[in-house]
Amino acid sequence: MKSASDVAERHVLSLSGGKDSAALAIYMRDRVPDMEYIFHDTDKELPETYAYLSRLEAILGKEVKKTSPTDSFDHWLTVYGGMLPSNNRRWCTKMLKLKPFEAYIGDDPVVNYVGLRADEDRIGYISTKPNIRAVYPFKEDGLVRADIIRILEDSGLGLPEYMDWGRSRSGCFFCFYQQKIEWVRLKNTHPELFEEAKEYERKSLLQGVDFTWCQSESLIELEQPERTAKIIANWETAQERKRKRRINLPLIQTLGGMEASDDDPRDGCLICSL
Repeated sequence: MKSASDVAERHVLSLSGGKDSAALAIYMRDRVPDMEYIFHDTDKELPETYAYLSRLEAILGKEVKKTSPTDSFDHWLTVYGGMLPSNNRRWCTKMLKLKPFEAYIGDDPVVNYVGLRADEDRIGYISTKPNIRAVYPFKEDGLVRADIIRILEDSGLGLPEYMDWGRSRSGCFFCFYQQKIEWVRLKNTHPELFEEAKEYERKSLLQGVDFTWCQSESLIELEQPERTAKIIANWETAQERKRKRRINLPLIQTLGGMEASDDDPRDGCLICSL
């Protein structure tokens, strides 16, 4: 029987459907030929995410394995008493992403490739199992956002299609990390998914658990015409302030892509949104 030290390290890269993990997969394709590409499918992803991963598979020339969770989102929602996940109660990430990842890995020694860039200073929800060693090729090689865009464009993959209509991140269509303007855009682009997210709030209320996806208001309140108009106006005002601020950015920041922007959010779980 082989001991743990005799087992060769596996190389694993988790894909979220976002631009950074996709770029990292392309970046590492020829560097690590035996890389395992995996995706933790919650069955609550945007249709654009599935399309993006399908195109990425063609570029990689290798299957992206789906590690679907044993139990569904609805199962865990019942277990958690109808309490919708939020920034302070991220059971969705734990039960639908992290646990399936650890189950897929098992006890094998693994190198886990993470797509954090050199222009980022953040941490995220990553496994702490002792047999999993995280590495950060973009950080180690000094690659910033502009480099990631170049990798995606040169490969022919480009950016995820959901960014075309203003969604800034991958992850479930009802992700609580969405900005309110993104909820408005979801309603406009995928009204059926918006209605499904709204239904979760309704069921939560019927169970006597008053939880909403947004901390300060329900989706019923958010979709009211006056409220939607205000959200759009507030977003446009914020964009104008950012445009004026960018005029005074140092050249090194402009060239290096060091400034956070609405299409490059810093918040969220690494396993969900890179």
